[in-house]
This record gives sequence, structure tokens and C-alpha cells, in this order.
Amino acid sequence: MAERRTARDNVEPLRKTRPCPECGRPSSRASYPFCSERCRNVDLNRWLTGSYAIPVTEEEENQTPSEEGD
Repeated sequence: MAERRTARDNVEPLRKTRPCPECGRPSSRASYPFCSERCRNVDLNRWLTGSYAIPVTEEEENQTPSEEGD
């Protein structure tokens, strides 16, 4: 016998709403974790323009393995 699929099989589970990282309003299901496409695009723009970056110290950039015999 073949399994019968119902409309319930296609339902996405709901996520708990949380504050939007941009403006603090409750998140929406369509733009999770943001509240709207606008806030989602603001965040994307910050990533693309380099506003968000992982800080690197000069020591980490210039490290070379120490040579034996020094």
C-alpha cells in the first residue's frame, strides 16, 4: 500500500519569535530572524560593505613558526 500524504506533512514547524537583530521588533516567519525584508537587507548590506569584520591583531598576522637552533 502506498502512503497517503496530507497537507499537514508539508507544514513547516514554527520557530519562537525573537527580537530582530536590527530594530528589536518581533521576528517574522518569512524573514527569520529579522522582522522584515528591509531589516534583512540592512544586515546583508553591512556584511557586503565590510562593516562587520572579525578583528585581527598584528601579532596574529605576522606570526611565523620559530626556527630551531635560535
